[in-house]
Amino acid sequence: MLKWVRVLGLVAGLGVAAQAYAATDIAGVKIEDTATIAGVKLQLNGAGIRYKGPFKVYVGDLYTTQKVKSLEELIAAPGPKRLTMTFLREIEAGPFGKLLTRGVEDNVPKNEMSKLVPGMIRMGDIFTVNKVLNPGDVITIDWIPGTGMVVTAKGKVQGEPFKEPEFFKAIMSIWFGQSPADWKLKDAMLGIK
Repeated sequence: MLKWVRVLGLVAGLGVAAQAYAATDIAGVKIEDTATIAGVKLQLNGAGIRYKGPFKVYVGDLYTTQKVKSLEELIAAPGPKRLTMTFLREIEAGPFGKLLTRGVEDNVPKNEMSKLVPGMIRMGDIFTVNKVLNPGDVITIDWIPGTGMVVTAKGKVQGEPFKEPEFFKAIMSIWFGQSPADWKLKDAMLGIK
């Protein structure tokens, strides 16, 4: 009898351990607790759903080396960072790219926009090339110190890295700036309840 109690205790302990390391599921998208970029293990900062009206557009998640609660903390955090979008519905990439441009315009002072134009044109080209984003397609935006911002769409790196830290901050302002595209998603990715 004591042997069975020990076995059941071990099984129960393994069940708890498995739950502690289990990935989260949001709208059918598996969100991992960690991501590794450039050899650095990042922790999930937060994740949520981007809504456009009543429609679920994508699941967004943010990975960092330390917990962040604002755009300023995100930019100041050491090491790599990752923002991932996993699409839940089919959308045309061109209009989506235009929404990203509008998100930058809504969050960056007008006098700083001229410096961002070359990068915004390149970002627009990424969405022009990809045409349609289907359910399950993933876009990642990685900041890698010494390399820059690397955009990956549908598993393929999209051109050369964007080297300017100001451009990375402008892109992150779409989600974490003063006028984010979706307040609930901002709070979810920043881990604010």
